[in-house]
This record gives sequence, C-alpha cells and structure tokens, in this order.
Amino acid sequence: MAELQTDPARDDAGFETPEGPDRELLAGIEDCIRKDRHKNALRLLADLHAREIGEVLINLPLRRARVLYGWIPEDLAADVLVEISPELRAGLVQDASIERVAAIADQLEQDDAVELLGDLPGETSEAVLAAMPAPEELEDRLAFDDDTAGEIMSNKFVAVLDDWDVGTATRMIRRKAGDIRKFYEIYVVDEDRRLVGRLKLRDLLLNDREAGIHDIMRSLPVSVRPDTDQEDVLELANRFRLQAIPVVDEEGRVIGRITVDELTEVVRDEAEEDMMLMVGVAPDALPDDSVRRIIRARLPWLIGGLVGASLAGAVVGSFEVELRQAAILASFIPVVMAMAGNAGIQASTITVQGLAADNVWHGDVGSRLGKEFLGALINGSLVALVLAALVLLAAQLVTLESPVRLAVAAGLSVATVTVMAATFGAAIPLVLKRFGFDPAVASGVFITTANDIFGVVVYFLIASSIYLTQLTSGA
Repeated sequence: MAELQTDPARDDAGFETPEGPDRELLAGIEDCIRKDRHKNALRLLADLHAREIGEVLINLPLRRARVLYGWIPEDLAADVLVEISPELRAGLVQDASIERVAAIADQLEQDDAVELLGDLPGETSEAVLAAMPAPEELEDRLAFDDDTAGEIMSNKFVAVLDDWDVGTATRMIRRKAGDIRKFYEIYVVDEDRRLVGRLKLRDLLLNDREAGIHDIMRSLPVSVRPDTDQEDVLELANRFRLQAIPVVDEEGRVIGRITVDELTEVVRDEAEEDMMLMVGVAPDALPDDSVRRIIRARLPWLIGGLVGASLAGAVVGSFEVELRQAAILASFIPVVMAMAGNAGIQASTITVQGLAADNVWHGDVGSRLGKEFLGALINGSLVALVLAALVLLAAQLVTLESPVRLAVAAGLSVATVTVMAATFGAAIPLVLKRFGFDPAVASGVFITTANDIFGVVVYFLIASSIYLTQLTSGA
C-alpha cells in the first residue's frame, strides 16, 4: 500500500511580472473581443503557456477577461485556472454556463476544484456538482465548514504500511516516482489506515533495506481533525515547527495533510481578515464586488461608526455649559480625539499581530501591558509638552485667557488620553482572545469610537477642574 501524491508548486498570491504581457498583444486581443472574433483571439494565444494566458487575463478589464476565458478550450481553461490566484478563479467563470464550469472543474486536481467550487455561490456550486460525472469526493470535501482543516487540507500524501521494511517502502516510492513532486514526510499507517507514525526521507536513506518501518518510524508530534479551526492548525504548526500536519478522521485514519503551502495561505488569509476587520470592512469583501455587495459589506460598519460618533457628539454636547464659558476648549477636541484614536490603534495593532503570529507569551501579559503603559506615558508626556508649548506660543499672537492654565489643561488631557487609549488598545484584544472572540474586531471602529468617547470625557473633566475653575473664580 502506498499513496504518493503532492500539490503542484505554484504562487497562489499571483504571478504578474513588472513588465506584464506585451502591449501589442493585449491591444490585439482587446480588438478581437470588441469585434467578437474569437478565432483570431485564440490564434494570438496559441503560442502562450497557461501562465502567460493568465497574465493576459489579469491585465484585461474583468468583463473582457470573462469573454476571452469563455472562448478558451476547456482543457486549456483548466490549466489557466491553476495558474491564477484562488480569488480570481470564481470571477473568471462567473458568466460561464454550468456545463462549462463542470467540465473545467472535472479536469482540475481535486484541491483546485474544491477551491473553485468553494468560491462560487452555494446554488451555483451545487448545480456544478450535479453536472459533474463523479462529484462524490468533491461533495465530501465541500461538506467541511469554512476555515477548518478539512477545507484547506490536501488529500495527497505519501503513506506506507507499518509492517513493511525499508526496501519495500523504497520500491513503492520509486515505482510511483512520476507522481511525486514534493513531499516533506511519509506517514506510517496500519492495515486499517490508522495513522501510527511518520518517517523523514533520511530515515529511508540511512537505514538498512531489511529494517522494519515500525522500528524506525518517529512519533507524531500532532495531528488534527477535519473540524479543527485553521487558526488552531497554524498555531500548532508554529509551536511544533512543522512543515506539514496530517488530518485524521474520528477513527484515526489519515485522510489528508495540510502542507506548508496551505499554511502560508492561511497566514495570508488571516492577515487579510484582520486587516479588513481593523478598517471596518467585512472579511469576505473583494475588489470587484457588486454595488449591492459593497453596500451590504460596509454599511453595518459605517452605521456602527455613525452610532459611535453620535455618542461622542452627545458627550461633547453634554458639556455645553463649559463650552459657552470657554469656546477655546472646542479647538482641542479634534486633538484629543486624534491622539486617542492613534494611540489605541497603534497598541491594538501590535497586540493583534502578536496574537496572530503566536508570539505573545500569555504568562508575561502583565509585563507587556506595563511596557505599553510606560511607553504611552513617555510618549504622551512628550506630546503634551509640545502641545503646551504651542498654546503658549499662540498666546503671544492672539489673546487667550489664562494661557498657562490652558496649556497645562490641554497638555495633561492629551497625556492622560494617550496613556488610557494605548493601555486599552493593548488589553482589549487580549481579553477578546481569552473569551474566544477575534481580537481584530477590537481595532478600527470599536477602539477608535470608544477612545473618542472616553477621551472627550477625560478632556472636559481635566479642563473643567484646571481651566474653567480659574475663569469662574476670576469672574
């Protein structure tokens, strides 16, 4: 028994070179598309590799790229899909018929077909599966939840029986050498396909041919179930420094593996998701989304920001008496809000990145927060001194009542708000992570709005006690 397969090496992040396709070629193809001359377009593509055709498609407007892709024969169309990033695949086949998408998917490697169908709308994906000649394996793969080990795993791996010897295992690997492209380790299974160990290639090279696989196999540091969250898979890979992680079913039978390529894609996906959340955009938003999807993906976050801004405005309004007594105080509200927002985002971004990379030592959280507090205190104090100096300088140019007290109030407010925002920004993602929430949600709209509100409250309390008290007593 031996199963020898690996994923093709390719750059899923894209492949466009700085030069890109020939401009004359692009112009000629666009002219063919405008004039509906598909045979002429195919002649222009005849000498190009699938990767080069993909570059041409990327450099065309999406609607024209879809037209051109619809003209490409199905076998070549499948090769082109393999060469482009997963995010672009669904966009190319959007206008294609169910039968054509099914024919293309049927020619793809299973992992690529799963990615393609997973990016299609649910009803379309089901229709494509129904039109395929043997969809059972794909249906099993697509049944796994999003962002789980089962969704991202490859069903291609190398496995040998534990009762073989090194010579038998080596012969089987050589016999299927044509199917092997790249693999990191060999899984050892028993007769029921249950995973019992692993081998490195050097284990086969450095042991006698008569040596039993069971005697030389290594223990498995970790394996995961198909329903394991992909973030947990990434954390395990980092902790144990693994290049591949086996996926096993309820009976312990190996059903796939997650390779370094999939792990790299998980890192990219998680980073993109965090970045989207931190700027208040839905994680599944894409550059070519329809207007309806843009509205649905962004409007909730904008409304959330509006509610937060309204609350901040209400807080400012509650200090109407103070503003009437000293209108100059309104001039510092944007300064306080900006400092709170910037300090909070800086601290939360570092914390979120640390959690994503699994380099936050949880037993040292107190020390980390202490460093954030001290750093924010020093930064806030320096900024406060600059602001106080600017207030005193302005007092030389325009008339200000009690400029020294105003400078002290403004500076102390900014320093206090900076410390508060940085501490909250560093702590809140850790708290959310502790309770099972995505820490990236703490950034963007949430922390910015919270810091705006608390920052304004702190500012007016300090300004009232230091500056307005002097004006009132003086009056």
